[in-house]
Amino acid sequence: MKVCFVTESIFSFGGVQRVTAVIAKELAKTAEVTVMTFDQPESKDTSLYELCDAPINYEFLKYPEVGAIKQKCCKAYSFLYRRVLPQNDITSALYSHSSFPSERRQLLINRLNAKDYEAIIAVHAPIATRLAAIRSSLKCQDLIGWIHNSFEAMFAKESWYAGKELERYFVYQFRRLTHTIVLCHCDAASYRQRYGFSPEVIYNPLTVIPGKPSNGQSNKFLAVGRFSSRHKGFDLLIKAFARFSENNSDWTLDIVGEGPEADLYQQLIAQYHLEKRITIHPFTNNIQAYYSNAQVYVLSSRWEGFGLVLVEAMAHGLPIVSSDLPTSREIMGDFGLYFHNGETEALAQRLTEATTLDWQAKSTQAQQIAAHFNIETIINQWQQLIKKASDKA
Repeated sequence: MKVCFVTESIFSFGGVQRVTAVIAKELAKTAEVTVMTFDQPESKDTSLYELCDAPINYEFLKYPEVGAIKQKCCKAYSFLYRRVLPQNDITSALYSHSSFPSERRQLLINRLNAKDYEAIIAVHAPIATRLAAIRSSLKCQDLIGWIHNSFEAMFAKESWYAGKELERYFVYQFRRLTHTIVLCHCDAASYRQRYGFSPEVIYNPLTVIPGKPSNGQSNKFLAVGRFSSRHKGFDLLIKAFARFSENNSDWTLDIVGEGPEADLYQQLIAQYHLEKRITIHPFTNNIQAYYSNAQVYVLSSRWEGFGLVLVEAMAHGLPIVSSDLPTSREIMGDFGLYFHNGETEALAQRLTEATTLDWQAKSTQAQQIAAHFNIETIINQWQQLIKKASDKA
């Protein structure tokens, strides 16, 4: 079977990139796999995520420029759709053209039709809508949208991704795909309750081979993630750690990641005079070393599609302090030390509690939970889904 992943990026650091690489590598053991990416060709580094270990083909896609007049017309309709017109199937279909001009549509059609793919997987919601928009022109009709953002993160009023004004459009497009994959049952329930639409649920797998389990003696908190705007809540974590540090002089915090908010975090660290207590580290292919050397993992995210880092941390035996998110609850149940999303004082309190918990009991339980997310279980679900999509199409 020939399978193609269409993704914004594979040769850069990030949780979506990493899990895409892991699933692609596993599928490549029994299928011919291509990754079509908007990365620049010179960024190709197959040592990243050990992509060099699998026989994966790569294609690089760059959309052509759109003429100024057409661009203005498209923007005008897009504005009307977002702010004025009633959102129904007809206006949503027209928006799929105004937001994805014909020059770009045709390029994607040509590239996907050049190979006899039997299944095409669009990674992330925006690319899934593009795939749905060109479905009638594609040879392959096994089209799968893999949605990595939570329902709440995508469609909240102040969402950075879609927002309320595009909710109807995204769901309209998802319905046109053979299958839509979400990362947790709470998101699937939101789609059912709001639209009577039932996506499939496949959890993300553990994407790293665990290193040495933590011994629970380092007095280190750890947080990992991309420094994208507001998402991971590292600004909240730094402020909470400052509050925690008023009554604790022993524990430190390591934050591993890169991105546009790096300067903000450094400024906050300096503002609270925590240069000796908080250290920011760049992304690394050996993230296991940080998990092994930590004592407690902290997830301060404002939202998550799937908290993959939680599984990674638990696989190394780490107790978890986490935002009280539906995805966190679904992954960990009552295991986590939860705090109300966005509340720094509550987070500071949980950090204090984490320093006195029964670490060994929590560590054993963490590893038991992580075992439910092994790659063999998850890849079997993907293989069954692709077969189901092929049968349905």
